[in-house]
Amino acid sequence: MKLISDILIALVAVEHLYFLWMEMFAWETAGKKAFAGAMPADLFTPTKGLAANQGLYNGFLAAGLIWSLLIKDPVWHDRVATFFLGCVTVAGVYGAYSASKKIFFVQALPAILAFILLKLC
Repeated sequence: MKLISDILIALVAVEHLYFLWMEMFAWETAGKKAFAGAMPADLFTPTKGLAANQGLYNGFLAAGLIWSLLIKDPVWHDRVATFFLGCVTVAGVYGAYSASKKIFFVQALPAILAFILLKLC
């Protein structure tokens, strides 16, 4: 069960590394595809700096989740993973509320599942 929990945590981290890349380096290409219909295409260039800032925050979330996987002490592993999964969940719930319901399923739900498995271990 712990292995499955760690795999889910790693997948959430990889997902946020992808968000970092898309928002910081590919906002006007991959970002347009990911958010097609969510915002007008002409807004991607003027919002490039804002998206890069969001990408940086997603990188911090990924770094925290990866860090949790490297912690050998099980108590601290759980605490750090819980904190960062909580941050991802809150960001995903807020994104679903403020931007698109799809964000809940893409961002919050995987973190919630990882959290549940983490607590079951």
